[in-house]
Amino acid sequence: YLKTSLTSTCQTLSLAPLKLQKRTLVHNERVVGGNNAAPNTWKWQVSLQIDSYGDGYYYHICGGSIIDGSHIMTAAHCILRFCVSLYNLDEYEGSEQLIDVERITVHPDWTGDLGNGNDIAILKLAQYVYDNGYVAIANLPAPEQMLPDGFSCYITGWGYMDYMGTVPPIMQEALIPVVEHSICSQPEWWGEIALKSMVCAGGDGVVSGCQGDSGGPLNCFTDGDWRVHGVVSYGPSGFCNQWRKPTVFTRVSYFLDWIYSVSFLLPI
Repeated sequence: YLKTSLTSTCQTLSLAPLKLQKRTLVHNERVVGGNNAAPNTWKWQVSLQIDSYGDGYYYHICGGSIIDGSHIMTAAHCILRFCVSLYNLDEYEGSEQLIDVERITVHPDWTGDLGNGNDIAILKLAQYVYDNGYVAIANLPAPEQMLPDGFSCYITGWGYMDYMGTVPPIMQEALIPVVEHSICSQPEWWGEIALKSMVCAGGDGVVSGCQGDSGGPLNCFTDGDWRVHGVVSYGPSGFCNQWRKPTVFTRVSYFLDWIYSVSFLLPI
């Protein structure tokens, strides 16, 4: 467990919900229809946290992925201070590292409009994440790689498991199938706001993201390893697990050049 001092440099970039094509898009997706993840599995997943009331208590708001020893990848509409090595948010387990954010780099084409895409940001940490056996660097996909329709991936995170706002303390995981762009961009799905720079997954009315998992990973087994192919960006309002309204992720393979230019991908 690594304790760090509070810092005023961590400021929220979260935005108000936005309406596109008469559908309210909800920030901060969380896992619906999932199960408890096994301890020490998705070791690149982090929890972004904020002291909302200035009382020294930090609360989970978004997810993220460790992409090297000092950088976290998340959604542009999230951000702040993050905690790595978490499994149970209600307990200190001895594996936690609490680290402040030194610098936030938001994609230059992010406009605050989820339908325009580019919902991705890189956090530079005030100190290195150290390898205590409970953290790992995320593998990234090949440049421009796109997954076929129905390809099975996992969405992971903490938070709402249903529309009543039930929040699990233990990280959830759920198997979620990819919906290829030619389908997700059809009018009865997400239409024109589903861009090729995004990945859609879910839409079966059972499994989805929901409030709180924005910035978290879409984990897919490709080229012999687990890789983060997506960053949770948006979903439908109301019931998160709506038919033909899959969770939408920023497609990591589309942004690799920018990610490399910002982070240098230093090892743990």
